[in-house]
Amino acid sequence: MRLSEMSKEELLAFKNDVQKEYDSFKAQGLALNMARGKPAAEQLDITEGLLTAVAKSEDCFDSDGTDCRNYGGLDGLPSAKKLFAPMLGVDVNELIVCGNSSLNLMYDAIAKFMLFGVDKESKPWKDCGKLKWLCPVPGYDRHFLVTQTFGFEMINIPMDEKGPDMDMIEKLVAEDESIKGVWCVPMYSNPTGITFSDEVVRRFAALKPKAQDFRIFWDNAYCVHHLTDTPDRLLNLLDECKKAGCPERVLMFASTSKVSYAGAGVAVMAGSAKNMEYIKSMLTVQTIGYDKINQLRHVKFYKDFEGLTAHMEKHKAIIAPRFSAVLDALDSEIAPLDIAKWSKPNGGYFISFDAMAGTAKRIVALCKEAGVVLTGAGATYPYGIDPEDKNIRIAPTYPSVEELKLAVKLFTIAVKLASAEKLLGVQR
Repeated sequence: MRLSEMSKEELLAFKNDVQKEYDSFKAQGLALNMARGKPAAEQLDITEGLLTAVAKSEDCFDSDGTDCRNYGGLDGLPSAKKLFAPMLGVDVNELIVCGNSSLNLMYDAIAKFMLFGVDKESKPWKDCGKLKWLCPVPGYDRHFLVTQTFGFEMINIPMDEKGPDMDMIEKLVAEDESIKGVWCVPMYSNPTGITFSDEVVRRFAALKPKAQDFRIFWDNAYCVHHLTDTPDRLLNLLDECKKAGCPERVLMFASTSKVSYAGAGVAVMAGSAKNMEYIKSMLTVQTIGYDKINQLRHVKFYKDFEGLTAHMEKHKAIIAPRFSAVLDALDSEIAPLDIAKWSKPNGGYFISFDAMAGTAKRIVALCKEAGVVLTGAGATYPYGIDPEDKNIRIAPTYPSVEELKLAVKLFTIAVKLASAEKLLGVQR
């Protein structure tokens, strides 16, 4: 029976039964962490060959003879550029291969634009007065923290199954010169798991922003992280921007942080050749070059992009059962009660769960009290404020399948309990 259709007596009885279940779980003393999208140990183990791909001095030479132990190669090894360019669908001259963190590249790009502008002709953002940034929600908390740190006023943009509300974005950027950019995770978005439609991508390319220095930060973090044999397809925004006559509008990012090792991957940044030359002109002041030995490790281990995508099949075999464990439990325990909605992604690292409005914080608190740590309620919104207090990001990858089954059982109990309390008007 749907919870909303129960009489007060039925609802009280339901709540009491669920409370007993919750108390039983609480007594087990669980200690499970699902707060972040960390790879499971099995995922890290399948990349062990990376550790021996460059084992001695004679292994440290790239195919063109470059000695990776020495200085040079500011924008990355040619072989690494050849490996990673297909990941973002760009030419090798439109790509820079950097260190281990794409988040660092995004932070660094905004810092550069704050200090020096988006190109040699533009005014530094710090001299532009009030600054604003568009934030599709629910979204990635670390993105929001970057723009918050730099003092941007962040504007929530609702998302649906096709992507951000483009009517809203088109209107805002056309009218307000203080809007300098937008965050996007266009494929298997964090946390909703949706992939932007072709129409959304084309409308991004066709934007007419009042600010000529408006930039789209296209964080394609999950572009190779498929969970099914029928993966989503994403239209190439750089190609569309070229067609629209604005190739400099987009900056694209990706990394192997969840492909090889989360703490020792390779991050890449891509965009028009003009954008990349501008970024390189500033990088040369910052560094003489990134870790070429780590880039070479990745080249030797994966060999080419086809080898990398084949490796991702191993990841899929490890994490797809984890997603199934969560989704099966939600379908059996929550769906019949009609008290929540959730995503069923074809890839990525998260499931986005929308509880009854006003219950997300309570659900997260109940789980924590019983030994399961989730991402904080509100984290998927700028400033940590979910205006409806309903969204919870579920990260299924890190626990074992058996641990996950326990954790999601507790989660469903917490959802039921918080929902019954809400309908009964119980204040917590």
